[in-house]
Formats: sequence, structure tokens, C-alpha cells
Amino acid sequence: MFEKMSRLAIAFNFCISFGIFFGILTSCSHQEKVKNLATDSSAILTPQSFEWRSYNNDLTSQRFSPLADINTSNVAHLKQICNYDLGEKTMFESGPIVVDKILYVTTLTNTYALDASNCSLIWKHHSDKDPGKSGLGNNRGAAYADGKIFRGLNAGYIIALDAKTGKVLWQTKIINNTRGESLPAAPVVSQGLVYIGNAGGDNAGVRGRMMAFDINDGHKVWSFDLVPMKGPGSDTWPKSNTKFPRSGGATWVSYSVDEGQGLLYVPVGNAAPDFDIAARPGKNLYTNSVVILDAKTGALKKYYQLTPNDFHDWDISTAPVLIKTKGGKNLVIEAAKDGLMHAVDLDTDQIMFNTPFATRENTKTPLSKKPVRFCPGTTGAAVWNGPSYHPKFNALFMNGSDICNTLQLSPRGSKAVIGNPYTGAIDKEPFGKPDPSDKWKGWVTSIDADSGEVNWKYQAATPLPGAITATAGGLVFSGDLHGKLFALDAKNGKLLFENNLDTPIGGGIISYKVEGKQYIAVAAGLNSPHNWGALGKTGKVFIFGLL
Repeated sequence: MFEKMSRLAIAFNFCISFGIFFGILTSCSHQEKVKNLATDSSAILTPQSFEWRSYNNDLTSQRFSPLADINTSNVAHLKQICNYDLGEKTMFESGPIVVDKILYVTTLTNTYALDASNCSLIWKHHSDKDPGKSGLGNNRGAAYADGKIFRGLNAGYIIALDAKTGKVLWQTKIINNTRGESLPAAPVVSQGLVYIGNAGGDNAGVRGRMMAFDINDGHKVWSFDLVPMKGPGSDTWPKSNTKFPRSGGATWVSYSVDEGQGLLYVPVGNAAPDFDIAARPGKNLYTNSVVILDAKTGALKKYYQLTPNDFHDWDISTAPVLIKTKGGKNLVIEAAKDGLMHAVDLDTDQIMFNTPFATRENTKTPLSKKPVRFCPGTTGAAVWNGPSYHPKFNALFMNGSDICNTLQLSPRGSKAVIGNPYTGAIDKEPFGKPDPSDKWKGWVTSIDADSGEVNWKYQAATPLPGAITATAGGLVFSGDLHGKLFALDAKNGKLLFENNLDTPIGGGIISYKVEGKQYIAVAAGLNSPHNWGALGKTGKVFIFGLL
């Protein structure tokens, strides 16, 4: 199952307030006001936006491309320019980045640099460090800064590679992969620091932490415990012991940064045991939250617990999106595994809307020793790819996946073996049993960013774990598990283009420009038969353009 895998640097009087409905929690004494860190559309129309320098393009994670050469009038003529076969069978979930005409993608142990216009290999770096058995054998991407490529390795390291040659510049051991920790998240870089957190929070004894490292030599600058053992937040957990070790709060996807305010936004996963809530009474901070930290020091500024008292394995599973709406609202948007698009006003700390983007059924029925079916299932409505925001249309676009699960709690109660899955469900189905695949489907949903109302929905033939990207050309790009790359009209959801890549799409879909020509690149070849029914033979990068 998905990885749901320091100390507080500030002292403040700790209290919990339910001042926001739907379970939003905020620390409420002696905290600094978190002002808007979202940007308006002009802030992202920069030269680097013609590249794609970070997992979600810009650090506010809007996943919007200002390029319009490919648009609603000509997208039907889009053609495949080239493709590169990685030659490895992989859970290919990588989000490509493009810098200085080079496209970078990652797998579990390999990093590839390709010519972003013709797919030719420039260099390949292979890590011979043993990744062990931690994690799912995946990696979701790299970050770029100052001529360096940064990525995590499940062997326990964060590494920096020379962007031109692939030479290792430094590597720092930051986790213990022998006890169930891993590093699949795509890091982000801001103002001399690279940020990444550990995954593995579904495993007993693994507690999430967020870390920052100097981009020049890799030394650790700070670490923040997402599941505190002492200090503020620690009293929201029962006492930790060998039978019920405090576990969870991992971070396994990418992050967002407001550079103007100097704030890092961290999506935090579920508490463990995942389903046996009786074993961990309390609010279990800071799990299932968007945590806001001082980017330079790691000090806690604020948090929003979006799915409190979670017992469905509904992580906060995508990078928070930071926007300023047409109506002037400064929002943080989080599309989570629970199938809701959560919008919080950063000026008032109030929830503005919780809009469904996938099927939600039986969400409040307590789990028991008898089978209980619920939707979304533990695979999640949203996973490692979050929403895209189009400033012109003031619309959020989100991929959704409908896979429901039936689950039974273990009659023996939760059983903790350090480093092993710690869910509280029966041994043969520790994350439940999904519905038959013929009942699965996917959605693209357009949501008004001010009102939260649904503009339109597009039903896909399969779940949609891959990326979604809006462009200034009035298009929304995505792809399904049958391998269909498609483009929709951002105004109405009309299908304008499709191309069968013949391999499941689970990675990034990005748009960039090289030497005056706009391209669309796709990471395809997801091999995940258990979770997604996806049987990609090898990972491939496809590049499309107008001939």
C-alpha cells in the first residue's frame, strides 16, 4: 500500500480550537499570522515557466503552464515527436522536470537526463546502494537548483547530481531503511535549501519528519517531527509503548513553498494503526494535516487537520496548492485521498468549501470485525498528483479515482512489529479488498475556485492516478491506465484530443518550450498490478508537439 509513512523550534501556549467546521484544527496561541503565500497569474509568467523546474512547475504547486501555442484550435493535430524506453519494469510515477533543454526523470535507483526535444539520452546515473525492502519500489521525481539535481533514494540517502553530467556531488544518509522508512517523495528547493520528508508511516514505529538540507554540501539544517514524542501535539496521542508504538504522519508526496513569506507547506499522512482507531484515541497530531513551517528554521507556524480521527487511511496526499482567486481570496487547496477538494482561507482560517471529486459512500460507518465497504477505498481518490489551477478560468482541475474497498478489523486487535505494516485489519487483507476492476472508473472535475461549485465533470474509463495539467491554450491534459493521453477543453470538459500510448499513465504530464516550440511530455508505463491493475512493461517518456 502507499507509504504513509526535530523538534518544535518554537515555544508557544498550545491549544486546540474547532473554530473551523469539518474538523479543521489550528494551533491558536502565540502563533504568527500566516498571510497569503499564493500568487496571482502574473507571478507565474516568468522565464522559468517556459521550462518545468519543479514537480508541480512552480513552488505554489499550481501545475499551470502559461504556454498557448498548443491550444483548443490545433490540439487535434498534436503528434508524438519521440519516446525513450527506460528499459526497466517500474512503478513509474515520476514527475518529469525540464531545465535548460534537458528533461529529468527518476525510478527507484536510476536518474535519467534526456534531450527535451528529441528524447535522446544525455546521461544516466545508477545508484548501487541497496534500497532494501522499504517502500513500494517507487520514486516520484527530482528537484533542480544551482546546476544540481536532487532526489531521494530508498536506500536512505538524499543525493545531489551534477545536472550536466550526472556525477554525484554529495550524498547524505537521512533515514533508516531497515526499519520501514523510505524516500519516494519529489523534493523541492528554495533559497538554498532542499526539502524532503520520510515515508513509511503505515509501518509500526515509523514516525514522519520533515527535513531541510543545504544544497551545497547536503548537511542537515533542521528537522521537524510530524508526530511529536514531546512538546506541543504530543499530548494528542496515547502513551507510546511496545504494544502500541506511536506511528504514522509520514510524507510521501511533494511540497509547496511561499518564498515571499518564507513558508513551507507539508502534506502529512495518516496515523497508524490505520484502521483501528481504538488503539490511538485522540487527535493524533500532526497526522492528516497540512503543516506550515518556517522554511528557514523548521519552526511550526500553523496546521490544518483536514481529516481528523481518520480511520480509512485517507492521507493528505497531494502537494497543497496556493492560489489567489479572482474573487481575491487567498486559499490553500488540498485534494486528498478522501475524495474532497478542501479549500481553506489563509486570512481567516475558515474552510471555504469541501467539494467531492470522486465517489464517496459509507464514509461515517465505523469499521468492525465484520466487512465494511467504503468509498474512496484505501488506494485513495487522489494520490501523488494534485490539482491544476487555471487563473483565467479561476478553475481547479482534479483527477479522481473510484476504487472502493471492503475491510475487516483484526479480531486480535492491532499487532505491532517494528518496521512491518501496522494497520489493524485482518492479516490476509491488511489494506482491505478492492472492488472488482470492472467497477472502477475515473473523473476529471472542474471546480470554481471561489464558490467550490462544480463547473463540469468528465468520466474516464479507468482511475486517474497520473498528473493533470492546465495550459494557457485553454486545455487540460491527463491520461488513464489504458494508456490514453487526452486533452479536454478547460471551459466545458469536451474531449479534444486523445492518443493511445499503449502503456498505463501514472506519472507526470508537463508542458514546456524548447527553442520556440511547445512540447507535452508524459511519464508512462506504471507497473502496479495490485493497487492499480496496471501492467506497464517498461517505463517510457513520450514527447508530443505540433509538426
